[in-house]
Parts: sequence; C-alpha cells; structure tokens
Amino acid sequence: MSLNSSTKVETNKYELEVSVAPDVFGSAVDKVYHKNAKKISVPGFRKGKAPRHLIEKMYGEGIFFDEAINDVMPEAFVEAAKEAGVEPVSTPEVSVESVSKADGLVFKATVIVKPEVEVKDYKGIKAQKTVNTVTAAQVKAELEKMQDRNARIITVEDAPAKSGDTAIIDFEGFVDGVAFEGGKGEGHPLVLGSGQFIPGFEDQVIGHKPGEEFDVNVTFPEQYQAEELAGKAATFKVKVNELKSKELPELDDEFAKDVSEFDTLDELKKDIKKKLQEQANAQSETELENSLVDAVIEKLEGEIPEVMFENRIDEMVQDFDYRLQSQGMNLQLYLQYTGMEMADFRKTFREQAEKQVKIRLALEKIAKLEKIEISDEAVEEEIAKMAENYQMEPEKIKALVSLDNIREDLAVNKAIDLIRESAEVEEVKPAKKTAAKKPAAKKAAKKAEEGTEEK
Repeated sequence: MSLNSSTKVETNKYELEVSVAPDVFGSAVDKVYHKNAKKISVPGFRKGKAPRHLIEKMYGEGIFFDEAINDVMPEAFVEAAKEAGVEPVSTPEVSVESVSKADGLVFKATVIVKPEVEVKDYKGIKAQKTVNTVTAAQVKAELEKMQDRNARIITVEDAPAKSGDTAIIDFEGFVDGVAFEGGKGEGHPLVLGSGQFIPGFEDQVIGHKPGEEFDVNVTFPEQYQAEELAGKAATFKVKVNELKSKELPELDDEFAKDVSEFDTLDELKKDIKKKLQEQANAQSETELENSLVDAVIEKLEGEIPEVMFENRIDEMVQDFDYRLQSQGMNLQLYLQYTGMEMADFRKTFREQAEKQVKIRLALEKIAKLEKIEISDEAVEEEIAKMAENYQMEPEKIKALVSLDNIREDLAVNKAIDLIRESAEVEEVKPAKKTAAKKPAAKKAAKKAEEGTEEK
C-alpha cells in the first residue's frame, strides 16, 4: 500500500488517494479465485475443473476483482489514514480510480476525521467542593431501613388497620350506581399509606378490622388515565379479608449482632456513620469532577463533526439494548411499550453524548499538550486489573481490546488527575434549607387568633 495524496476538502474532511501494489492485489485475486473456482461452470469442463485462464477469458479478467477489492481495501485505507496522520470517525466514501493485474488498484476515500481542537486555561480552574457531614438523623434513617428489612410480618386478628399495614381486600367500584370496567379486584394486597390507589381510598380503609365490609367514597383525579372516569365521584364496595402488619425488631445490641458483625448497637451506628461519610465524600468528589469537566468543556474550541455525536448515540442505544436483553426484553418491545419513535428515543441521549464527546476530545488534547506518556508497565497493570474484574486470562483481554485504546484511556485519566490537582478548590458547606416564610396575611391572622385565645 502507498498513500499517493492526502487532500483536505472541507473542515474535518479529507480525500485520500491510495495505491495497492500489483503483487498485493494479485495475491488477493488469487485467494478469491481459489475460493470460488469450484462454483464456476465452463462448457466442456466439469464444474470447478476449468483452468483459470479460460474462466477469465469467458467471464472477463475482472471476474474476481470486486471481491478482491473488498478484501484489500479496508486494510489499505487504515494504513493510508495512519500515514496521512488523520483519524477517521466515519465510514469512508470510496471510488475505484483504476484496477488491473498489471498495475494493481488505485482508489480514493473521502472521510470525516477527528477534529483538531484547542483547550486553554485548563489549569487552576476555580471550583467549589461541597463538604457533607453525616448527621445523627441520617444514621437513624439508615438504622430504620435495616430495622424495616428485618421486620417480621404478623397477621392481625382483631385490631383496626393502620398506616403501614397491608390489607388484603376485595373491592368493586361504581360511578352513578353502575360498575365500571377495571374497578373490581379480589384478594388484592394494599399497603396502606403507599398511595397505590386513588387519593383518599387508603385513608378510608384505615381503622377497619378484618371481616368488615364498608363503602369508600372518592373522586377520580381530573387527569386520570381513563378519561371516562376523570373527575367523577365513585363509590367502592370494600371488604377487608386479612390484615398483615410489620413487627419491627428492637434497636438494641441483639439487633446489632443479628444484622452485622458487631456486638453492640453503638458499634453498628459508628460503622453506618463511617460508610455514609465515605459515600458522601465520594459524591462530593464526583460533583467536583463534574463541575471541572463542565469548565473544561467551556474552554474547548473547535468544530466537532456531527457524525461523532451520532456515533456516540449509536453506542449508548446499543448499550441500552444489551441491558434490556439481559432482562428478557429488547429495544423494539421497549419502544412499543413506551410509545416512542426511535428518533425521539435517540434524542434522549443527545445531551449526554455531546458532553462525552467534547470532554474526550478536550482531555486527549490536554494529554498531548502535557506530553503525558503511558509506560508499557502501566498498560500491563491495567490489563491485569481487567483480567481480574472479568475473570479472564490477560492474553484473552489483549486479543479483545486494543492496547492503543488502553494507553489512550490511561492518558485521559491522567489528564483528569492533572486538572483536579491544579484546580483551586474552595470547600463549602451545603446550603441550609430554610423554612418558607409565612405570608403577611397568614401571620396577621395567626396573631389575631392568638390574641382571641388570650382573651
């Protein structure tokens, strides 16, 4: 292969003229001939037994050229792009200029390439880092979650239903005395206070005992999904068949022993606080890094080809489809269920895709400006980590992943570290939530009410 010329035809678009030597192209033609000879019929010869020169005489010298061109062109294009110093980001548009056994192949490839970008003032970025301190209330909330997960479900025999209980109910709904479609259920488990049913329904079940039958009067919301019921008053005939309640364990040392490796509740609380603080610190670091990324993107200058955004969206859609398939669904079914068109679905990834493409270009440029180099040892260490994570042999990882891509990813990570280390970070406490001030009229009414009570 040889690169005859490299011409910039537009911003981020190049035309490469590439030659494939006669011997290389001839070898490709030979391979195609041997692969297809058995399928070719020539009068006077058994199928697959005709000499090559007769086949070419009968069908033309170029009978094997098209397939040979398809075989040699991809590799020739990749080598030409490297020689030209461009990085393609689109499938090339190709035209064959000339082809023959004697002279080989000459083709032109027009392709969109990765843009040249500029990033200025990426060191010393001013940013704020929110320092979150875990409170006793947060520790208590986490303990209550553990308490709830370890609750015992008991059947309530002769006590009224309360919020948090699960009522097993039969129900049938009526509008203007007529039962409506979809308004009947039997043995339905309803967690009281969950908001699963129409507003007001669950409140009217609370207070009733197992075996009781009663009416529940509600009004459907104006924006209800069934338009024929929206805004209408309804009466439900309800029977509580069974009532189940959670019995929470006591928060004591025995509880700590049962749910953890600790012997006392105090030790468990300290461990919860430590883990919550670690999570809060990690979140603060992530938020800081995101703000620095946004700042770097703002400093990025360059014309980015649309195809790069579309390529990233393709990858994100494909990843989403893979996750759906792991759950027994696929993208086509998902779009049917959600009523979305593919074009609208792709738009949901647009903002994120643009951000990811821009920050990658910016970080690659910074790595280049800073002359960040990744040693072979660092690449091997990364491969070893990947092998451990995926439980695969390192050699298999090398066969599946480009070492150059690993090197680039490590360089990009170092660029992120450089930005973080050079940033001027101010630590701030989270903003306090202040209670909304009461309107003056309400304050006056409250004072008047208090004055009346004093009298």
